[in-house]
Amino acid sequence: MTRKLSKMAPHGEAPMIQPDVQRQIQVLSSQGWGAKRIAKELELARNTVKRYLAGGIEAAKQVRPKARILDQDARAEAERLFDGAAEGNAVVVARLLRDQGHEISVRRLQELLSERRRQSRVAQVASVRFETAPGHQAQIDFGQKRITIADQVVKVFLLVVVLSYSRRIFTKAFLAERQDDWREGIAEAFRHFGGVTQVVLGDNPRALVDGRDATGAVRFHPAYLAFAKDWGFEPRACAPYRARTKGKTEAGVKYVKRNALAGRAFTSFAALEEHLVGWMREADERVHGTTHQIPRERFERDEQALLRPLPAKPLPTRQRRLTRRVSNDALVDVDAVRYSVPHRLVRANVEVAVGDTEVRIFHLGEVVAVHLRCREPHHVVADKAHYAGLWRSPTTEVQLDVWRPESSPLETLGASLSVYQAIAEGGVR
Repeated sequence: MTRKLSKMAPHGEAPMIQPDVQRQIQVLSSQGWGAKRIAKELELARNTVKRYLAGGIEAAKQVRPKARILDQDARAEAERLFDGAAEGNAVVVARLLRDQGHEISVRRLQELLSERRRQSRVAQVASVRFETAPGHQAQIDFGQKRITIADQVVKVFLLVVVLSYSRRIFTKAFLAERQDDWREGIAEAFRHFGGVTQVVLGDNPRALVDGRDATGAVRFHPAYLAFAKDWGFEPRACAPYRARTKGKTEAGVKYVKRNALAGRAFTSFAALEEHLVGWMREADERVHGTTHQIPRERFERDEQALLRPLPAKPLPTRQRRLTRRVSNDALVDVDAVRYSVPHRLVRANVEVAVGDTEVRIFHLGEVVAVHLRCREPHHVVADKAHYAGLWRSPTTEVQLDVWRPESSPLETLGASLSVYQAIAEGGVR
């Protein structure tokens, strides 16, 4: 329903209300009606009624500022400032224009520059697909996914490596995303492919990148640089906030999470690893959505012969040394796995060296325990000899013994908690 207006007011003024409406306002006001009730009854703006009641019809006229429109030269200047000194900020453009004598509201300026802003945003997100030469580049990235392993939900970190030309894919699961995990995963990827690419492109993870200097050049971690030199590739990192530069592995991470692991559960971490090995073979046989070719065939035809050879005697990929305090059950915790030490070291501080295949534990410079490295989360790796001399010890004769976390330390040492509870209650002598 339209409001009861008489005629258009002069430019810059609001339309005047009709004479009969003016009389109705007077009558209703004399009857004690308030401005809000009158406005609702007569379908007028509340402020119009209030101005009329305060000062008559002349006061009811709403004078608006003259619309300010930039001429062609001023608009060109606004666009130049928007692209340059104002860095895409219309508020700054309005301020700079006022300094030049042009008056315009920020809201109006935003409307005028809306298309310019849209073009700027498109330019920021648009990218041209860059196809690399065979054997030139591999892209790396980590993803995370919660997976049920042995009836427990475990956060698994997935390294994904994609050969940029052939699109062959490699993935490996870890329980963390440390520098050692990056190096081990990249090394296994190159072994899987049978050679090394010239360049390895990644994001800017703290495990690999120390930062950037004043010019924007990347400072890689010295250990990662040594690893790259040992394997013969050039490490590179994409520009900050430009992760789409390595879009092949970004898509690869999603593919692994949604295709290889979605809706799956595993009886052990080893079962997860075995599944991923089989899945990689299947993935290399699919027709890739971008190249419309089978990655394995594209690799064998064009790329395999151009990969650099693997190092004859590579340096160890894992070099971590940790300090741990031995718990009361003669165990130390490393990467969600517990390893035993001689029971005489309970509550002592020890140093743990985590290697590619072994975990070596030192006390005062002396090796006190050597274990095969275990990858099963929440498991215990124990040497029976470490408990020799205790009143009860593990009965197994196997040196490498994996105990499940639901077993308490007392139970693993040969006694059930129910026995101790019965003794406390006086039921057993």
